[in-house]
Amino acid sequence: MGGAAMLYRKIYRQIEEFYRGRPGKALMLVGARQVGKSYIAREFCEAHYESFIRMDFIENPDYIRALSGAAGAEEILLRLSALFGDRMIPGKTIIFFDEVQECRELITQIKYLVQDGTYDYILSGSLLGTVFRDIISAPVGYMDIFRMYPMDFEEFALANGVGRNVIDALRGSFEARTPADPYIHERMMQLFELYLIVGGMPAAVSVYLATKNLRRVSDEQNAILRLYRHDISRYDAQDRLYLNEIFDLIPSELNEKNKRFIFKNLHEKARFDKYYDSFLWLKNAGVALPAYVVDEPKIPLLLSKSQNLFKLFSNDVGLLAAQYGSEIQLRILRHETAINFGSVYENAAAQELAAHGYQLYYYNSKKLGELDFLIEEEEKVYPIEIKSGKDYYRHNAMDNVLGHPDFGIEEGYVFCGGNVEARGRITYFPIYMLMFLKKKELTDEILFETDFSDLGDPAPGA
Repeated sequence: MGGAAMLYRKIYRQIEEFYRGRPGKALMLVGARQVGKSYIAREFCEAHYESFIRMDFIENPDYIRALSGAAGAEEILLRLSALFGDRMIPGKTIIFFDEVQECRELITQIKYLVQDGTYDYILSGSLLGTVFRDIISAPVGYMDIFRMYPMDFEEFALANGVGRNVIDALRGSFEARTPADPYIHERMMQLFELYLIVGGMPAAVSVYLATKNLRRVSDEQNAILRLYRHDISRYDAQDRLYLNEIFDLIPSELNEKNKRFIFKNLHEKARFDKYYDSFLWLKNAGVALPAYVVDEPKIPLLLSKSQNLFKLFSNDVGLLAAQYGSEIQLRILRHETAINFGSVYENAAAQELAAHGYQLYYYNSKKLGELDFLIEEEEKVYPIEIKSGKDYYRHNAMDNVLGHPDFGIEEGYVFCGGNVEARGRITYFPIYMLMFLKKKELTDEILFETDFSDLGDPAPGA
C-alpha cells in the first residue's frame, strides 16, 4: 500500500479534534482490513507527537507474548519500557496498538493505561467475527470508537486532482437544486465511472494514481479479496459458518432482478436462523453491508425493519467489480448494456450512504413496488432511487409511495446520470452528488428548559 498515507481522508481531522487537549481517553479505529486504519493512525502520530511507538500484533506476534498475563498498567508499562526504552517520553509519546483483535486482553487494560496518564494511546482493530463483541464491551468512558470505511467518492475525487473549489461549486448546486456546469458534470460522471472500477480501497487507489493501469488495480483488488478469504477461513475454523459461500455469492445475488439475498442459492433447504451468525460476522467484519427491508416507510424505520429479508452489498464497489471479473473494467467504460449497471451503481450508493452515517434500509411492497433506499433525516423519511440508465424519469414505486396518504412523505430523490433538476416533489441529482448526503449529527448537548414551578407547594397563606 505504498503511498496510501498521502491520500486525503476526512477522518484525519476527526482524529486531530479528538486528541486536542489530551482528552484522557484512548481512540480505536475499527473497520475492514485494508481500509487505511494503520496508515491514517501512523500519519497522525508522526505529525503530532515527539515520539511514536507502533505495535502491530499481526506483523509481530512477539508483542502478544510480551504483554500476555500483565497485571495492570504498571506491569504493562514496565514491559513496554523494556521493549522501547528511551523512546517512551512521558507526556510526549503516543503508543499505537495495531490489529488489537489479536491481543484481546490489552483492550480490557486500556482503562488502566489511560488512567495512568503518562502516555497517549491509539488502537486499530479489524472487525473480525466474535472478537468485535469483546471490543465493543471495552471500558466505557476510557475509549471512543471511530469507524473507518473505504475512501468515499469525495476523497477519491480529491485524490484524482479535483479541486476543492469544484467540490464546493457542486455542493452549492446540490443545496440550491440548480444544475451544475455542464462540462464539470460530464467530467464528474466520467470520474464516477472510474470510481465504480477502482473503488475506495487505498491500495487500489494508490496503484491507479501511480500507474493508471486498471490491470494492476485489479491485481491489487484480488489480493485484498484473497486476504479477506484468508481471514474468513482462519476465523471460521471452529464455528463452521458459511462465510466463504455467502461472501462469494454477493456479486451474483446483486445481479439478480430484485437483488435480495436468496437462501436457496446457498442450499436448497437453507433457513435464515442457520446462517444468521454468518451474516452478522460479515457485517461486523466490515466486508459486507446489509440493507434491511422495512414494512412501512415511516419514522422510525428501525421499528419496522425485517431481520431476515435484506440485500447484501460489498463494502467496496471496486472489490465488487473485481469479483465480477470478465474484463468488467473495459465493459463499464464502454457502457456495454450486457452488464447490470444497476447493481454496481446501487452498491456504490450503499457504500456512500453507510460511510456518511446512514443505516441502510429499503422498501418493498407487492402493491406499491420497491424503493432502492430509505434514509431518515430530522424526523422525516426520504425515499431514494438509484438509476443507471437513461429512463430515470420512470420511478413507479416512488410515485406510489409519495402519493400514499398514510406515509406523509414530502419529497424523494433520484440519483442518476442527469444533471440537477427539480420536478414537483422529486429532485433528480447526478449520481456523484451522493457525496453531499451526510447524516446530520446531534450536537453534544441537548438542552431542554422548562418551568415546573406550577406543580410546587403553594405559597404560605395562599
